Amino acid sequence: MLLAASLLLKALAIPLLARIAWLDFTTQKISNSNVLLLLCLGAGSLLLVAVQSGSWWDMGLSALAGLLLFVVLFPFWVLRKVGAGDVKLLAVIPFLIGGTGLVVFSLLLLVFAVATAVMVKNPFMLPEGAFRLLVQHLDRKGVVPFGVPIALAAICSIVFLIYGSVMLLTSSGVLQQLS
Repeated sequence: MLLAASLLLKALAIPLLARIAWLDFTTQKISNSNVLLLLCLGAGSLLLVAVQSGSWWDMGLSALAGLLLFVVLFPFWVLRKVGAGDVKLLAVIPFLIGGTGLVVFSLLLLVFAVATAVMVKNPFMLPEGAFRLLVQHLDRKGVVPFGVPIALAAICSIVFLIYGSVMLLTSSGVLQQLS
């Protein structure tokens, strides 16, 4: 039952991440309240799993990864290479996806960041409507919204984790015993 509640908290983070991505794209702002809500959802999910399994390893690994990301990215914010919202969002993501999902998240973030860089450098490759929207946005703001690839990578990681958990529960017969 605790695992189902944990998965529900992760699923509730998906629309919030989509909202963060949209707001970052349109306004270049990631609000502290949205980041704090993500932190609460992630920490609550990790806490439920830790209580069920009796192991606090994943929560500790997530806290360490979040702190490390914040410390490493803070100088880039000071140098104005990345926004403060992006730094805070990246520091909260390990709580949301857990320590075991960090590799998947990192690979997806790399893919989405490279795709974003390619689209920014070659906007002619996009369909006409998306091209117009991206060019207008970049002309208006002059910056690249890094919160979008962060949120997309986190959403895909969460979906992957939920799918893996459901498949594990289905194959072990736990879901059949509950119904």
